[in-house]
Amino acid sequence: MTTGTDTRTNDGGPAEAEAPVARTVTDVLQPRNVLLAGMLGIGLAAAGGHWSGLLWGLLGALCAGLIPAGYIEWERKRGTWGDRHVVDRTQRAPIFFVILGSIGTGSLVMLLGGAPTPILVAMLALWVMTVGLLAVNTVWKISVDSAVASAVVALLAAVHSPWWLCAYALTAAVCWSRVALTYHTVAQTLAGAALGASTAAAFLLV
Repeated sequence: MTTGTDTRTNDGGPAEAEAPVARTVTDVLQPRNVLLAGMLGIGLAAAGGHWSGLLWGLLGALCAGLIPAGYIEWERKRGTWGDRHVVDRTQRAPIFFVILGSIGTGSLVMLLGGAPTPILVAMLALWVMTVGLLAVNTVWKISVDSAVASAVVALLAAVHSPWWLCAYALTAAVCWSRVALTYHTVAQTLAGAALGASTAAAFLLV
């Protein structure tokens, strides 16, 4: 039975030593890395292939991924959390508020700076997704890594080509790694992936 904290091994800790491949997958495909690559691609597509789109994408990656990751690392060094995964959902609320503030600020800069509509819509979609993650997290643990991996693939498919949906294999790998490391249950990763995928629906309203 899941109680809202992480599933644990019998000795009370994550089974990281038993899953080195999962550890590598979850580190390589962590949200900041996925957002950096994904937002650059979204920005480039939004600008019609013009190099300026990379700058907008970099701003998006900074606000949606790098700044929140920096905050988590800062708090980790202060001893607030054991590592970047923040496995106790009751400690996650401040992170979500930092993400909301950071994405909101980035979106405002994009709006005032005349950024291409698709990259702005992507930012707002990620903001709404974060609200959803925060709301669910108050009562049940949901996988943020799975949500981000799914959202980025869905957004790339929306602005580039449906062929990007093939990259859901990477999202599946993220889901698997989170379960293998006992950070989440299957249901928690699938819920995160479903919420992430729904962010692409924002493009249907543009």
